[in-house]
Amino acid sequence: MRDLSVVHAIGSLRKSAGGPTRTVTALCRELGTQGVRVALVTQNSSGHGTDENLLPPEEWVTTLLAPAYRVPGARMTWSPRFHAILRECCKDRSADLIHDHGLWLSTNRAAASAASANEIPLIISTRGMLEPWALSHRSWKKRVAWLLYQQRILRAACVLHATAQHEVDSLRRLGFCQPIAMIPNGVDLGHSNAEAMTNTSARIALFVGRIHPVKGLVELVEAWRIARPYGWKVIIAGPDEGGHRALVEERICASGLSADFDFVGTVEGKEKDALFRSADLLVLPSFTENFGLAVAEALSYAVPVITTHGTPWADLQTYDCGWWVAVGVEPLAEAILEATSLDNEARRAMGARGRVYVQRYAWGGIARQMAALYRWVLGQGSKPDCVQE
Repeated sequence: MRDLSVVHAIGSLRKSAGGPTRTVTALCRELGTQGVRVALVTQNSSGHGTDENLLPPEEWVTTLLAPAYRVPGARMTWSPRFHAILRECCKDRSADLIHDHGLWLSTNRAAASAASANEIPLIISTRGMLEPWALSHRSWKKRVAWLLYQQRILRAACVLHATAQHEVDSLRRLGFCQPIAMIPNGVDLGHSNAEAMTNTSARIALFVGRIHPVKGLVELVEAWRIARPYGWKVIIAGPDEGGHRALVEERICASGLSADFDFVGTVEGKEKDALFRSADLLVLPSFTENFGLAVAEALSYAVPVITTHGTPWADLQTYDCGWWVAVGVEPLAEAILEATSLDNEARRAMGARGRVYVQRYAWGGIARQMAALYRWVLGQGSKPDCVQE
């Protein structure tokens, strides 16, 4: 059986672009280590300073950066060369299919057009962008895009990819009838958990992610005000999006919690590793997540997690490695009180159970599922168990 040649497309690989930046590059890397010929086409929209692109290893993935320009007065970029570069990449590499990630961008139209021009299948990962909360956020712009191109592109895909069952259900409610592959994101498991929760001063409740309304940080501030656990503080790690940090800081100050919260900005590499090792608890109070990469990362460091029913992590309760609570201030405050009341030994035991549980999300197995999906789409294998028709 000949090697697969797959071209991935994504609007941005900037550090500040959120979870898909990390999960798509990790997926491409792991597919490459397993013998799939992978090219990744994206916009070169990185800014100055620390907001550079996160690129996968060159030895496994060929990455092509299309020049992009900021649209004056808008929070978007324009890349006139993206379409041509993507089409040329598919032709030069004899691509078997295109796997596009995300929605609502001109790059999505380019991916659909390139697949049609090269007469190859198109797979689209919707990345949680059709969940009810996501659709309601800046809804008028999305309604316009939906009518102009997005619905048509989604219906042209031979397979849609979701990372959780609730995302599959949302796609079905929107009327999409093609096969949907439910394959979760993965997590790197090379971390030692021996040094987790060893800080001897204030205990740390960690948030990792974009500072964005969907993440529920305003609700976290109010829940923390209610619980106000003694000897604990909250560290918020992640990039500000749309100026939302100012609102969160305003609520912190108004609640008299300035001493309880620290913002440390975007963290990567050794800084991120050190932050997880110092954490006693992860809190992700999101209204919606298609996966919630920070949850898997925390579990890989043996850190217990509090998150909401807006995320696909009911297993936290099943495997007794965290709290999965209703969206809202009161349930979140109750979980914070319970988690911070446990002694260190009990929290370590929860973390150890989480570390064992999260091994099912190792990238090697996730990439094998994705490669099996590709081969099925191309008529080279049987239908994988992950496919729902």
